[in-house]
Amino acid sequence: MSEQTLIQKLLSVQEKLKAPKSQNNSFGKYKYRSCEDILEAVKPLNVEAGLLLTISDEIELVDGRHYVKATCRVTDGTDEIVVTASAREAGNKKGMDDAQVTGATSSYARKYALNGLYLIDDTKDADTDEYAQQQKRGSQKQQKPKQNDQQNEFQENRKVTNDIMKKIAEETGKSIQEVGSYLIHQANEKLGRKDKALTPANIKIVYREAKKMLGQHDGN
Repeated sequence: MSEQTLIQKLLSVQEKLKAPKSQNNSFGKYKYRSCEDILEAVKPLNVEAGLLLTISDEIELVDGRHYVKATCRVTDGTDEIVVTASAREAGNKKGMDDAQVTGATSSYARKYALNGLYLIDDTKDADTDEYAQQQKRGSQKQQKPKQNDQQNEFQENRKVTNDIMKKIAEETGKSIQEVGSYLIHQANEKLGRKDKALTPANIKIVYREAKKMLGQHDGN
């Protein structure tokens, strides 16, 4: 049996992952999952699949506002998949020192990077108490809906793109992994990136290339 690719290993982890919502939000009286909940659930699955996950943060200044950009990297020792997510620090830091503000924002950004990497549906999930309070004080009520809209759009685009890649694979006799790798490589050439999987950054180009490829094949 041939060695699994990184994408196949990650798909296996995504299918098995169960990350319960064990935290309570005191404002809305609902449960949510934290970054720590996801990590606790995914660590043994990564070990089983032979994957290493690392997470790092980077502070970015955009239009005079500070953002925390979280980067999740998963590797099998040969290939690597990278997913990023950003969260903005609240402008009004009343009741919190700088370390608390950055820490809460980091946890939020890391959580959504992990959501993207492991396909965890958190479109109805709430913020942590700490981050929710920070955003409320900073009057950032529009931030989360915007992120949810972007996540929903990406999920829909990925589903449509995967369907097209399946058709191409069936008509060419190639595997969907081969088709996907080729199209992602084409997108990387245009974007100057090194993605190994579909991401919000490359999805639209991959979709266009897939449509073009399917049309060319149908025309032959």
